[in-house]
Amino acid sequence: MNGRVIGRIAALLLVAPVGLGFAPAASAATVTTLYYSSSGAPDYLAQIDQGAANWNAAVTDVKLVKRSTGATIKFHEIHSGGSYTNTNGHGRGDIYLDTSQVAEGYDPTRIAAHELGHNLGLPDHYTGPCTELMSGHGPGTACKNAKPDATEAAKVQSLWVNGLVAARTEALATVR
Repeated sequence: MNGRVIGRIAALLLVAPVGLGFAPAASAATVTTLYYSSSGAPDYLAQIDQGAANWNAAVTDVKLVKRSTGATIKFHEIHSGGSYTNTNGHGRGDIYLDTSQVAEGYDPTRIAAHELGHNLGLPDHYTGPCTELMSGHGPGTACKNAKPDATEAAKVQSLWVNGLVAARTEALATVR
């Protein structure tokens, strides 16, 4: 083959994908994957997974993935004292689900999703309505909403838009 034929073939290969409806892949946004383990809360495996799925459906810059080892977010089951999280708000922490709160009527999926919200950087807002996930136990046992609202999702998006911020030397905070 001469140089002209090779040049034409190369040109066709560059143009053909566009002509066939294929475009070059756009650069993907940064997605940070956080791993959680629910093995320490065996009575609430499905509810924890659903809480994580609710966050995954609401945000795109961070994804929660279940993992048995190497997780940075770990769930534990306790039997008094209220559910809470020890976290730095940067995707690391220990979440404690209180079985006595579930026995009182609080929704375990809402508890799990709420506590995951702290690990994603959100504070409590107990005076908020049931539609706000971070209102936690404020709306009472009748509230079963386990999905973040648009404002909560947007805040998490803004916190994670550039991926996980370099770990700071800050103490873990306990958040209920």
